[in-house]
Amino acid sequence: QVQLVESGGGLVQPGGSLRLSCAASRFTLDYYAIGWFRQAPGKEREGVSCISSSDGSTYYRDSVKGRFTISRDNAKNTVYLQMNSLKPEDTAVYYCAASPLLGLPPMIPAKFGSWGQGTQVTVSS
Repeated sequence: QVQLVESGGGLVQPGGSLRLSCAASRFTLDYYAIGWFRQAPGKEREGVSCISSSDGSTYYRDSVKGRFTISRDNAKNTVYLQMNSLKPEDTAVYYCAASPLLGLPPMIPAKFGSWGQGTQVTVSS
């Protein structure tokens, strides 16, 4: 069974940075598009960023462009989400998820079949 484990969340002041990690066991991340989603209390889960399996293409939602960077380290079987200039509205539980679709899949939770347990990110002074 595919397993994804997120780490790196925490409490940070506005303007601060965090790096989230998504590590996989029992399968190789190379063959999957990996997406990051987030869900704030009372809100729907939304797609934040994604990196394709094939050519490394990336996607970012408009509100994080220029602040977040997604990358993968195939040797470590890990995908990262570097988050800079964090804002209070970035506060949410962040999840990584894997999709077998080629290229950049639509950032719809149903297109991603394997999910991690989530990591809390809180941006507050």
